[in-house]
Amino acid sequence: MSLDRERYQGLAGFRLALRRFLAASEAISKNAGVTQQQYQAMLAIKTWPSETMTMGDLADQLLLTHHAAVQLVNRMAKAGVAARAPSSTDRRSVLVKLTEAGERLLDRLAGLHMDEVLRQEPQLTRSIRRLRRL
Repeated sequence: MSLDRERYQGLAGFRLALRRFLAASEAISKNAGVTQQQYQAMLAIKTWPSETMTMGDLADQLLLTHHAAVQLVNRMAKAGVAARAPSSTDRRSVLVKLTEAGERLLDRLAGLHMDEVLRQEPQLTRSIRRLRRL
């Protein structure tokens, strides 16, 4: 299937808005002293259906190996934004949750990210409209 110029512009505009958002997100996280991956982990933990999530679930959500998720949570625990504890129902599972400091940091970062999403919204909307004409 060959695309017309307008659809190519839609794809290019969409990618541009995403790149701008990701660049801003990187700066927001860096200024707060966390990595992009730590911010993504905080979002995943916060939005999980229960107050805690397993290390395996976190790995799945972030598309990481279990070992990489463990290392990430270790760094987050050292920074005081997450805590880990053994599961009371499954000795093999480790549960992860945000600390109060992690909750406060996530609230601040999420607000800054929302501002950036809204800044990129016009470009995203235009691009998606072009793509919907498929």
